Amino acid sequence: MKRSISVFLFISCAVQLFLPCRAYSTEAVCRVDCSGKKIALTFDDGPHPVYTREILDILSEYGVSATFFIVGKNAEEYPDIIIDEIADGHEIGSHTYSHSFMNRLSYDEISDELSENERVISAICDYRFKNIRPPGGIYADSLERAAEEFSYNIVLWSVDTRDWTRPDPERIVMTVESQVTDGDIILMHDYVAGGASSTPVALRRIIPDLLERGFEFVTVSELLASSDV
Repeated sequence: MKRSISVFLFISCAVQLFLPCRAYSTEAVCRVDCSGKKIALTFDDGPHPVYTREILDILSEYGVSATFFIVGKNAEEYPDIIIDEIADGHEIGSHTYSHSFMNRLSYDEISDELSENERVISAICDYRFKNIRPPGGIYADSLERAAEEFSYNIVLWSVDTRDWTRPDPERIVMTVESQVTDGDIILMHDYVAGGASSTPVALRRIIPDLLERGFEFVTVSELLASSDV
């Protein structure tokens, strides 16, 4: 079962390569116009027993916050990691229960995916999602309706590291540091299928570099709250 989930995650992430944020509905948040140099680090597809732990250690070392968009099936496998994420002050967002493409599902099926993920998080701790990120960034009007029903913000990204392709860490660093600006939402992954993840190594460079440049790492909800619009 875990292998099949990993293969699906790899295939679905590949679609991100061809789907720029500007192609989506204006209902989705890609970045935020805000005062100050605030940015949001986000991690999709976890939790993972190795990479999520490594990432949490790095975030703790530098005292920065992030948002983890979790897959319910993975959260069921590693509930202790979810508890630690919340205890460390990070935000948890919904990435659906089974990592299914939202444009292929009916409204009722989408509602079931979101409800099931809420059931998972509620069984782990007293927490409720505020934000949803559709797998692959792909969705249709039915998700917008469901998100409104669940009182979720649809959150995408403005800087895509494509770390799911397991590039050299230096490439991830260059992507972020050459593109990032105030109000950006950075897409990374704490669950990378098909081999070793480059993300933790890259993160050890990215965080201190951006802190030195004066950026403040905040959660997605904190970034949304700082909007000037």
